[in-house]
Amino acid sequence: IDVNPEPIIATTGASEAVAFTLNSICDAGDEIIIPEPFYANYSGFAAASSINVIPVVSLFEDQFCLPAIEEIESKVTNKTKGILICNPSNPTGYLYSKEEIEALGDLALKYDIFLIVDEVYREFIHDDHTEHYSVLQSEKLNDHAVMIDSVSKRYSLCGARVGCMVTRNKALIKNALKFAHLRL
Repeated sequence: IDVNPEPIIATTGASEAVAFTLNSICDAGDEIIIPEPFYANYSGFAAASSINVIPVVSLFEDQFCLPAIEEIESKVTNKTKGILICNPSNPTGYLYSKEEIEALGDLALKYDIFLIVDEVYREFIHDDHTEHYSVLQSEKLNDHAVMIDSVSKRYSLCGARVGCMVTRNKALIKNALKFAHLRL
């Protein structure tokens, strides 16, 4: 993925990157749609900022694949600011396909919301026939995509607490930097 330094905000782990992202795109009472089951701390990050998590259930019987786009779309309201996924998923391990990422991206474009993808597990794919598709690979999503990353999983450095938020949306970077400076 071709990324210059400008769209990268270094953070204290991926957790802080998620918090910066949510606080930069949402006000209290806004909503984030997340396929469930999801990483439990997403609820905590949202609750800390009075952001409502709107779950969309993915099923064991379907190997936790992305719920139908129509079902996700039915959850979008005027309070929805984004869709958040972890790819591959924590806790299910499900790897979202390029087609699923693009379908979510089309929703983000249609409703002018963000597609936030936590990609900290992208190198943990144990299938030689499957490749990870990053949200940053889709040029049409340049203003709507946010990628969350961390070294903690990839290098087994949980204590290092080094992560980042990456987006090509200049207004979002500016907002996130303001939020980051408020926390200093």
